Amino acid sequence: MTVNDPLMSPFVLKNLTLRNRIVSTSHEPAYSEDGLPKDRYRAYHVEKARGGVGLTMIGGSALVSRDSAPAFGNLQLWKDEAEPLLRRLADEVHEQGAAVMTQLTHLGHRTSNYTDNWLPAISASNVREPAHRAFAKAAEQWDLDRVLRDFVDVAQRCRSAGLDGIELMAYGHFLDSFWTPFWNHRDDEYGGSYENRMRYPLRVIRAVREAVGPEFVIGARMTFDEEREGGLETHEALRIAADITEAGIDFISLIKGSIGTDADLARAIAPMSTPASPHLEFAGRIKQKLSVPVMHAARISDVATARYAIEEGLLDLVGMTRALMADPELPNKVRDGHTDRIRPCVGANMCIDGIYGSGAAFCIHNPSTGREREVPQRIEVARTTRRVAVVGAGPAGLEASRVLAERGHAVRLFEAADKVGGQLLLASMAPRRRDLRGIIDWRTDELARLGVPISLNTYVDGRTLLEQPWDVVIVATGGTPATPRIPGAGLVHDTWDVLAGTRRLRGRVMVYDDHGGNQALDAAEALVREGATVEIVTPERTLSPDVGSLTASGYFHSLAENGVAVTVLRRLHGVSKTPDGLAVELGVDGFAFREHRIFDAIVAEMGTDPVQELYDELLDSSTNLGAVDLADLLARKPQSVVRNEAGSFRLFRIGDAVASRNVHAAMLDAARLCRTI
Repeated sequence: MTVNDPLMSPFVLKNLTLRNRIVSTSHEPAYSEDGLPKDRYRAYHVEKARGGVGLTMIGGSALVSRDSAPAFGNLQLWKDEAEPLLRRLADEVHEQGAAVMTQLTHLGHRTSNYTDNWLPAISASNVREPAHRAFAKAAEQWDLDRVLRDFVDVAQRCRSAGLDGIELMAYGHFLDSFWTPFWNHRDDEYGGSYENRMRYPLRVIRAVREAVGPEFVIGARMTFDEEREGGLETHEALRIAADITEAGIDFISLIKGSIGTDADLARAIAPMSTPASPHLEFAGRIKQKLSVPVMHAARISDVATARYAIEEGLLDLVGMTRALMADPELPNKVRDGHTDRIRPCVGANMCIDGIYGSGAAFCIHNPSTGREREVPQRIEVARTTRRVAVVGAGPAGLEASRVLAERGHAVRLFEAADKVGGQLLLASMAPRRRDLRGIIDWRTDELARLGVPISLNTYVDGRTLLEQPWDVVIVATGGTPATPRIPGAGLVHDTWDVLAGTRRLRGRVMVYDDHGGNQALDAAEALVREGATVEIVTPERTLSPDVGSLTASGYFHSLAENGVAVTVLRRLHGVSKTPDGLAVELGVDGFAFREHRIFDAIVAEMGTDPVQELYDELLDSSTNLGAVDLADLLARKPQSVVRNEAGSFRLFRIGDAVASRNVHAAMLDAARLCRTI
């Protein structure tokens, strides 16, 4: 057990004692049901409390007004039904020794006009926010009065429900749209001078403080430098902080930057390939000028940095939100001296980007986060030990082997290559995605701790496996690059060749993307580094639709900087050799239109085709003939399908050996299946 660790030291926030300095700061994972914190939402935060966090904050952008449309799965705490659900959540978090607060806001302009009740968005002025694309009207006096009442009512509801405090969101939303000159263009008593711009937010804060009483904790999340022309600067932000503190704020969650565009948000909430803890030193300097406790979260994902932040007095409370999504047991592992076993946050930002892409936040390599009730974070030991062969040591095979070993089974992992990792090794060769190695390294260490033997350089066929008495065989052999089914397909290279460096292409190169993920973008960047002139062509109506906005912004900047052309709505119909180079025929889906272009090389990204020869060899010898009872799988019940009484083992395949999908899908396949074996 760690002794005298500054991260584990208690902290008194007003009249609230937190057991340590680690905080899951307010964020919205979009786990709400009907806009309410029901079972899924509660289970997610209770698991963090069980994992040892000092304070977990729910409801990133929890809404106080019915006209604040939930643009990203927000809690709607203006609903009367919210109070008993908040009370149950608070009680269960408290039972695990943690404190719990919620963030409250009116989104203002940061929403969509075309969601929920389709009510008009409001802001300090008539503005349009690029990220969610709403055109907002300038709030009228009756809007200001009713929103103030809503803040008061919901704050009282949170206090009555037993929460330990609230945080007012004043960072890109309604309240701070008044105090920042970037959004406030009014010429009435709420615009122009500093005093006018602060009039309304101070009125709200004072009303909330009066309504909840002097002992209830109220914080504010705000930026101290918007980092944009015409935006809030540090000197004025410090003045705001002093004024809102006097009005009743007890702590500040400190931010640097703004969130009006995808690129802005990516700088504020940094993804992989960017420096770790980019705003920590700035936060430390600001903290010295504030009179209330300060918390801060921005890619502080490793324990050493978090400990440094507390030890050096840069922060009072350190936000490790994404790191806790990767491993909610992080605080307990720090406390018990097992920091080497913490599942790392690799900064893939699937958690944030997934809210818009898949409708909820998911960790790229923790399939249990957000699914605590269906795929528990804790793995139970099996009642009966099985002999299990796992073939393929990519992400699916590694996760399957880890879960099976945690359950107590006798597992052997076979891998044809000389290293584990599969396609993740290839993906991590892209400089922008090198941190994906953390997914492989953590599982390699865990398998060593669990004593799982790994047979590298071992190509396994069906006959070899049938020589041993396995109870279960899991095929995780992955996939190989799919090729376009067109005339001249043999003239086309794949992105694997480009990323691995086995094909160094020059001249005019077309990257054809009929996948929509990171792969084509990684290939384009690799080709540019080799000196090629690159054009990305896709049949989609937009570029890389499966790449989330925060991650995509970095790619798009790179493409623009390097002159990469982009052509959408063009499907590749054929390739042929000509004296001038490779002629490609492109068309628009659904129309007779055709155009012909000349390139020196063609690279296609089409996903993968499953490697299933071993699976096919083993099918007839299995009891289930590869079948899976999907209802039992989703209900976390053991697989019991028998389609071949003469079979000697159960056979399953997972990951890209089934179909071309992403890393998280491979992990989820393994997690669901292997928890029932």
